[in-house]
Amino acid sequence: MIGRAFLVGQRLFRIFLLLGMVGWAGWPVPSLAEPSVARQQELIHLLRQDCGSCHGLRLLGGLGPPLLPAALNGKSKEYLENVILSGVPGLAMPPWNPFLSPEETGWLVDRLLEGIPE
Repeated sequence: MIGRAFLVGQRLFRIFLLLGMVGWAGWPVPSLAEPSVARQQELIHLLRQDCGSCHGLRLLGGLGPPLLPAALNGKSKEYLENVILSGVPGLAMPPWNPFLSPEETGWLVDRLLEGIPE
């Protein structure tokens, strides 16, 4: 049986997590710093070359599905970040967490959702 202290701790954790997401007393939380310009260029290169090897060099699809904004419509940013970082068991999608931080992954997902210029 789960102890009362554990349940109280779990509730407090959820409250602090929520406050961290929306900011204390409703104030916005500053966003994490974007990757440096040099790292952004590396990430775009990784997206085009490494992701492109399965998703097509123009991200139109191949072994993997297309990664264009229209194809990603309806998928949450959190879902996309999780797929990139954790991969998809049983499919060819590997986890990229050894190579990408969560912040870098979020930056890449934002670029994918906006559409990456050719």
